[in-house]
Amino acid sequence: MTVTVRSEDEASLRRLIERSSELKGALVAFAQSARFDRWLTPLLLEAAGPQRQLEEGDAIRIVDNFILRYRLPDGSTVVDRFVSGRRDLTEADREMLLGWRDPVEGLFEIRRKDGDAVVLLNLVDDLEYRTYSNVGRTAFRGVPKGGFLHTCLVPVQSADRAWLISGMMSHYPSSSATEIARAALQLATEQPSLVFRNPEKIEQGWRSMREDRAAFVEFCGSDELVLAPAEAEDRLNAYYRHRQEAAVAELPDLARRRRLPGLAFPAFELPRGLAESDTVGVIYDEVDGLNFYPDYGTLRDLFTDPALPGRRQHQDLLRTYLREESIAPLPIRRLAAAHPETVDTVFRKLLRKPGFTWSEHGEELLRRRKPRYYAQEPRPGVSVIGERLSELAAGTGRQKFTRARRVPHQHDHP
Repeated sequence: MTVTVRSEDEASLRRLIERSSELKGALVAFAQSARFDRWLTPLLLEAAGPQRQLEEGDAIRIVDNFILRYRLPDGSTVVDRFVSGRRDLTEADREMLLGWRDPVEGLFEIRRKDGDAVVLLNLVDDLEYRTYSNVGRTAFRGVPKGGFLHTCLVPVQSADRAWLISGMMSHYPSSSATEIARAALQLATEQPSLVFRNPEKIEQGWRSMREDRAAFVEFCGSDELVLAPAEAEDRLNAYYRHRQEAAVAELPDLARRRRLPGLAFPAFELPRGLAESDTVGVIYDEVDGLNFYPDYGTLRDLFTDPALPGRRQHQDLLRTYLREESIAPLPIRRLAAAHPETVDTVFRKLLRKPGFTWSEHGEELLRRRKPRYYAQEPRPGVSVIGERLSELAAGTGRQKFTRARRVPHQHDHP
């Protein structure tokens, strides 16, 4: 999409960018003051490693992330504290600064230069960003069309569709397309929220996840499995292989020319905490997507027989499932629905509340124990990449190969 900017709008935008430079300088100085040492210094030391060596670019990224996104103990950010402590800020200043708390992280292809700006395509969310630097167009010298940038962008709140470089900007030539595509795919897989900045990708993700879940159920015979860790890995790898071979079969011409990305195996390995469990629960839910749960068979045994000998270990496991916010309500809901005749007994013994009934009190219990889960809007467990990223991943600018990358949620022991 081409955005036409009038001369008076450009003048207003330049003033905003100049002001952003002043505010960012003051904000960085504020973040690096002694009041934040207890939080910022450990982040820098951890990145420096045992050798205590840290590249300048890495330090800039860490400080910028700390300023914009790091949550202090009271839940606020450095930006929040800066804004609340500066009574001299105008309403426009406050609007701009608070907008920086939601930066756009990504790997960007340089589409074109346009005056002081560059137009960037974010390979992760498949959206274009008209981007400026608060040091002017000199920031984009030596950055040609077709190259790539790794950076973060923040909005200029009062200017429509205008963004600013924030923190470090790393440039890569067009010859790095394959490596950039691989990094963008990994970013989309590990942080699907970055993909879902694009509303179209949310609906595409739900559609792809529904299709993928149906294929999983057909292949595995159920949307819920309880397996030994090694067997779970084998079953998932077999399923991935099946899905990828089906995708190749749909694109025979492309498959003959080159090996598709992502066909290397083993495709899936359980993290150590899950791999050391006696059993792993594999649940592919319609809303929560594909999830993995440690010792799920042990938990299931408790619901099968609440009076089983040595049940304290089983009850402790259920307490962990209730306590840990990283574990969604899904596995407890599943077990409660599968064992309606015993669920009340299980929770009466666990909570020592003889009047507890799941039908009356279960949802309230989960909401109280899992507030973060209920505060978030559901998102699909599959992120869908855009056409340009799929072209780069396939190593061609002509083929349009759109594929979904799985984003499984793996719940480890606390």
